[in-house]
Amino acid sequence: MDGNSMAIFLLLGSFGPLILLRVPIAYAVEAASALCCMYLKLPLTTVCQMMVKGVNSFSLMAVPFFITMGVLMGSGGISEKLIGLANALVGWMRGGMAMVNIVASYFFGGISGSAAADTASLGTILIPMMVDQGYDADFSTAVTITSSCEGLLVPPSHNMIIYATTAGSISVGSLFLAGYIPGAVLALSLMIGSYIIACKRNYPKGDRFDIRVFFRELGRSVWALAAVLIVVVGVVAGVFTATESAAIAVVYSMFVSVFIYKGLDLKGVWNALGEALDTLAIVLILIATSNVFGYLLTFLRVPNLAAGVITSITDNPIILVLMINGILLILGCLMDMAPIILIATPILLPLAQSIGIDPVQFGIIIVLNCGIGLLTPPGFCSQSRLTRGILLLYYFIDGNDHKMRRFERDLNCWPQEKYIRGFDWRIIDGKENYD
Repeated sequence: MDGNSMAIFLLLGSFGPLILLRVPIAYAVEAASALCCMYLKLPLTTVCQMMVKGVNSFSLMAVPFFITMGVLMGSGGISEKLIGLANALVGWMRGGMAMVNIVASYFFGGISGSAAADTASLGTILIPMMVDQGYDADFSTAVTITSSCEGLLVPPSHNMIIYATTAGSISVGSLFLAGYIPGAVLALSLMIGSYIIACKRNYPKGDRFDIRVFFRELGRSVWALAAVLIVVVGVVAGVFTATESAAIAVVYSMFVSVFIYKGLDLKGVWNALGEALDTLAIVLILIATSNVFGYLLTFLRVPNLAAGVITSITDNPIILVLMINGILLILGCLMDMAPIILIATPILLPLAQSIGIDPVQFGIIIVLNCGIGLLTPPGFCSQSRLTRGILLLYYFIDGNDHKMRRFERDLNCWPQEKYIRGFDWRIIDGKENYD
């Protein structure tokens, strides 16, 4: 084994076990990169320099603004407005609350651009509401977490900003526009599947469609939906850059949340900024460390080697696209979205371009695959355990005694005092013999 192959083995071979040992991804990436640099006798100052270079980008300044915008909107009472609009639009159908969940996620994704913010803001309202109306707990949870992937495709999405920065020479406005139709197709697919399940399980319908109710709810939500126009239209029309539009959107979302919807006061704004800072710290350290990893991949010519290995298997473009999707899905099961984009883009983008895939199209492919990977639990957690855990958390936050008693009756959980004493995974597993 020559020196170059040994360096690649150290880089990838040390990174994989660290991930399996549940070491935080940022530290795993940094440790693997430092080990590889020491083997190559590169100065460790290179690691520091590449970390700083990774976050020293004007385009990346849009990321903290979009994250802050999503947190402010999510905490400012916008969720109820969007749920009301979605209910007026599709709530009349069979399984109406599932349709409301999916459409509301599409609307909310256009404001937050985050699957986690979507699930946290809408899930706490819609999951208990769906269970109360007779929907199965596992179905309610599954609809919520799968529909949250729409937020990754519908602009503004800070993951698209990260991809555009990593790929280079890609218009952020083109990426934003390219996400609308795939996001709508994903929403429509989820609605069709939910409708079929709703008919089989005889889930209830909502109220009949009323055009007056629809326009009333649209009027209540127009202030929130206008944030999307500020970002997307401003960027596409060339009025301002993505970073400038994100900064304007933060000021606008703060104004709407505090003075129009009145869902936040000054203390709430401060708490929202602290939450955005926590999220931003995670994202930026991932970007910084992944930039070192990407530099070493390029230095060791790993993209060329990977392309040669994959194309040696087949030269059929369709099979190559399926293989790329499979690789991204597997990575999505093991890693967070930001490091996948930062690490996989330099390797897979040249291969995708060689078979005629446009970089903008590949950006949508990688974001969607990573979003599907978010749905797969690390550690092979069962769906039953995941559902019970999420519902227990939502009900405990809600503090509704009736809902908690119904929850324990429907899912055969332990009495309410068990929840008060602490969160015990054995209770969630439903092991009734636990004493």
